[in-house]
Amino acid sequence: MAALSKSSLDGSFEKCIKCTVCTVYCPVAKANPNYPGPKQSGPDGERVRRKDPALFDDYLKLCTNCKRCEIACPSGVNIGDIIAQAKLTNTEGGWKNSGAISPKRVRDYILSSTDLMGGMVANPLAKIVNKVVALKPIKVVMEKTIGVSAQRTFPKYAEQSFVSWYKKQEATQNQFERQVHYFHGCSVNYNMPELGHALVEVLNKMNIGVQIAKKAKCCGVPLVANGFKDKAMKNATANIEVYKDELERQPGTIIATSSSCSYMLSDEYDHVLGLDNEPFKKNLQFFSRYLINEFDAGNMPKLKPLNLTLAYHTPCHLERSGGVIYTLELLSRIPGINLIRLDPNCCGIAGTYGFKEENYETSQKIGSPVFKQIEESGCDYVITDCETCRWQVEMSTTKEVLHPIELLARALA
Repeated sequence: MAALSKSSLDGSFEKCIKCTVCTVYCPVAKANPNYPGPKQSGPDGERVRRKDPALFDDYLKLCTNCKRCEIACPSGVNIGDIIAQAKLTNTEGGWKNSGAISPKRVRDYILSSTDLMGGMVANPLAKIVNKVVALKPIKVVMEKTIGVSAQRTFPKYAEQSFVSWYKKQEATQNQFERQVHYFHGCSVNYNMPELGHALVEVLNKMNIGVQIAKKAKCCGVPLVANGFKDKAMKNATANIEVYKDELERQPGTIIATSSSCSYMLSDEYDHVLGLDNEPFKKNLQFFSRYLINEFDAGNMPKLKPLNLTLAYHTPCHLERSGGVIYTLELLSRIPGINLIRLDPNCCGIAGTYGFKEENYETSQKIGSPVFKQIEESGCDYVITDCETCRWQVEMSTTKEVLHPIELLARALA
């Protein structure tokens, strides 16, 4: 019982007043008539499930865990946490009454096993895999066999992982008197190491070195989303121990550049997995908040004007954590920027959610207002702090997407 969600077990779901505001704000409920909404899936469903866990319903897997229901809730009910915990409690080994492991469960495992897949592919096989999974016949086969949408564009694997690149920089980083710890996450390590390169470049310009924990695991976001409780617990426990040791060796701040990784480490290890995440809770800062604090303390690198029109897309988890204000402030410090803040709508991909054949149409329908506004904005680039949002926007629009730290690195004088 120690690993069960406080949100579902302490009776906080009873604070729900059945106002249905959460359902009004739910992007899935708007796009998919088969989803009854977060009120029924969360607090209402929890009342039933507490009487009989067998009453778990498969429609819970339609939830994207975007947390917009929690932002909207006037009673402070952690609705997304309740749904996530219900999925974890009832889906290990397959959805209810699934019997033998289904092809789609194999797909869920592959999509969730980011360290396993990235470690197999990054560097030695990246070029080959990138070409193969882009072939239409291969996409069709994957959709017919395991249910990965043939219409989805896959993110490319890097030919050199961020950890491999960092090993060559480690001696240089150790020379700085001030240090931070960087939780780089899977997407930076295996798909977008250039994002990590940019962070190191910016911090080095500020006379700050970067340390990484080479034994850190995937934060667990895709594992929780797909109901792999045991593996999620294993990864989270390992990360907590790793960073406990890292902070004893080198006290300092832990920085994350992924909004979903940051939210998972700081909140969901506790709220959803029921673990003591104190090493993250008290030491973790999202990169933009850390940089703004440094800038305000007088440690700001010299920046050149970029003369660009940018459209900023708000990641759902960053909005839930209240961190958007720091990224917007960071962007405002770059000279020559004309910033358009897009309406804060979900883009629809929700990590692995939008890769699934049964969710693809809903995913794109959710994101359609975002895509339309981007195309009409006249922007040079779209900016967002979330890697999966980046994949979704680049696939669904004509615009290139940058992370704020990459933009800041371009502005270094």
